[in-house]
Amino acid sequence: MKNGSNIEAILFDLGGVLIELAGVEQMVAWSPDIATTDELWRRWLHSDAVRRFETGAIGRAEFATDVIAEFGVPVSPDEFLRAFTWWPRALFPGALALLAELRPHYRLASVSNTNEIHWQRFSGEWSLDQSFHYNFPSFRLGKLKPDENYFAHVLETIGTPAGRVLFIDDNAINVDAAARFGLVARRVAGVGGARAALRELGLLDA
Repeated sequence: MKNGSNIEAILFDLGGVLIELAGVEQMVAWSPDIATTDELWRRWLHSDAVRRFETGAIGRAEFATDVIAEFGVPVSPDEFLRAFTWWPRALFPGALALLAELRPHYRLASVSNTNEIHWQRFSGEWSLDQSFHYNFPSFRLGKLKPDENYFAHVLETIGTPAGRVLFIDDNAINVDAAARFGLVARRVAGVGGARAALRELGLLDA
């Protein structure tokens, strides 16, 4: 392990970086006016129903009803929730090993826009939360990426200046927002992408 920079803490997004997501294509197929997954994520991040659910303001029943109405999804709330529960398919191979490798050298935090349904799988089924020093699931904070108050809360809690924090996410909107806030930000896909970014910054051996 080597440290070629002044990075002291690493913030990991979960879905798309450490966790394989499934079902997103199904949501695109269900939504008549959305053509691509990129367009879906743009709409998803700005959806009122999603933002309220992932900040803990509403429960799953209201969330399902509102998302179906907002996106024009042609299924029942129960069917939508059954599919939505399994959007996080599994941990990517090597995810836990990467965190174990980094944990002795850096403060690690999970920074995820998530909800009570998915967090139960992350923490209850996979115990992923135990691989981090801190966890910042949005539904417990009442705050979301890419909002400034989310990043401000994280930095205040971990007690590390923005310029000494690496933020890793697969979503360009979140990465751009983190960079504007002063974090070192990298967009990656999967564990392999995360490892490549860490090596590029001198935080992992080649």
